[in-house]
Amino acid sequence: MKIAEVAPVIERVPPKKYGGTERVVSALTEELVRRGHDVTLFASGDSLTAAKLVAVYPRAIREARMQDIYGTNIWTMLNLGMAYDRQDEFDIIHDHNGFLSLPAANIARTPVVMTLHGSFDPINRRIYVPLGKKAHFVSISRSQARGAPSLNWAGTVYNGLPMDDFPFSAENDGYLLFVGRISLEKGVHFAIETAQYLNLPLIIAAKLENLDMPYFEEYIGPRLSDQIQWVGEVTQNDRNKLMSRAYCLLHPVTWPEPFGLTMIEAMACGCPVIGFRNGSIPEVIKNGKTGFVINNIDQMIDAVDKIPTISREECRKYALENFSAAKMTDGYLRIFERILKKRRK
Repeated sequence: MKIAEVAPVIERVPPKKYGGTERVVSALTEELVRRGHDVTLFASGDSLTAAKLVAVYPRAIREARMQDIYGTNIWTMLNLGMAYDRQDEFDIIHDHNGFLSLPAANIARTPVVMTLHGSFDPINRRIYVPLGKKAHFVSISRSQARGAPSLNWAGTVYNGLPMDDFPFSAENDGYLLFVGRISLEKGVHFAIETAQYLNLPLIIAAKLENLDMPYFEEYIGPRLSDQIQWVGEVTQNDRNKLMSRAYCLLHPVTWPEPFGLTMIEAMACGCPVIGFRNGSIPEVIKNGKTGFVINNIDQMIDAVDKIPTISREECRKYALENFSAAKMTDGYLRIFERILKKRRK
């Protein structure tokens, strides 16, 4: 099968540090190539891939410090233009750029599968519903798909990663961990409140964008200490080491999380996860087996006390069986083949 994987250009594929979408695109692309498919990856020029790489810019836009909304969208549109201009070379275009791709998808001759990596809100729903006419949409959780039930959904495929090499530890060093991005919707302040109440150390391994500085300055910065440590944005290897030795991962999101990649990474390292019951969290955490799905800060505090009842071996087994790159690729190939079969009739 000839497949175009059209990635965002804001981060490298795979990303050097933060970048969930790009990590998933990389895992899928490499697994497709491994299975013998002819894959072309449209991404930044510094991307690392066994596929054919087509780049509109030599490096990730954020690294080039051109990540303002106008600069990013200009390079994104050029990236999309190159991919869709070559559409006749492919059996399937698999697009990961969201609503920016809808105009091109609507006039494409080649079938377009569009994986949506974000959540729906009243604004973007008003874009997707009237413009999502021809693309075959894939959700990354059932919860996400419920945000716009009228779209042309082709199915749900959970994110997956090549997890066999994730470091596993049956022991832990007693610290709580928060990983991802410092922002209100990620709920870092709840993680801090939990750690302070229980008098446990907390490591915050997360990036901070300028738009989240007011939140950081009011709720996070003043509470940092020897106990509450912010180590900044870390590499994948450093993040995995932190996860493998953490007592548990706190995931107190305040928004309808469409998936939550850090949860499956943590579980692959043997680290239990405690997450608020928002969005996909009940689909990703096996409640009472790989962590706890809770409703508020009081329940999060209680759940930390119950972490010794969770088997770290069970966490890893569950992650590898349900969220591997191979299983994710199986899901996408079934969708691709079903669309192409219907097209041939």
